[in-house]
Amino acid sequence: MHTYLALGDSYTIGEQVPAEDNFPHQLVAMLNKDGIPTAEPEIIAVTGWTTDELAATIEEKNITGTYSFVTLLIGVNNQYRGRTVENYREEYTALLQQAIGFAGGKPERVFVLSIPDWGVTPFAEGRDRRKIAQEIDAYNKAKEEITKAHNCHWLEITESTREHGTDETYLVDDKLHYSGKEYKVWAERLLGMVKGEL
Repeated sequence: MHTYLALGDSYTIGEQVPAEDNFPHQLVAMLNKDGIPTAEPEIIAVTGWTTDELAATIEEKNITGTYSFVTLLIGVNNQYRGRTVENYREEYTALLQQAIGFAGGKPERVFVLSIPDWGVTPFAEGRDRRKIAQEIDAYNKAKEEITKAHNCHWLEITESTREHGTDETYLVDDKLHYSGKEYKVWAERLLGMVKGEL
């Protein structure tokens, strides 16, 4: 039975959606359906978390186990709070190294998702959408570079969130976070990658 650790923020826990609709649960359901027995995901994620808050909780919970695979999606709140890309680079690198440790030291068992662009959603009305997009691109560029340098998998989902961020069927009531429809897109893309390594 494979085990799965999902590290992140609101996009991992699935703010305002039933647990089974978040991307980690949808991914596990798909793996099981395809005959790859996988236990319920262990999720360490809270809406609003930044890299340092996720790191502090990992330390606090004293997670020492090893998992068959790990996903990591963090950074949007660093951007939202106006933190620098340099600061993100440093804190994200440390988190990625921890994630590799949780995957038993196997970087190929770590799957990193790019940061969604919340700037296209109705929630961002009245804000500088272009500036948000540019900042998220800068964060993602750093994130992708670090991820690939550590030989982990990189999954680009930002374009999908830009494409669907104005379609309310892909959003929940807060008009900021995604519905199960968007998470399904991510889970389907992850499925092939994860199956290739398991």
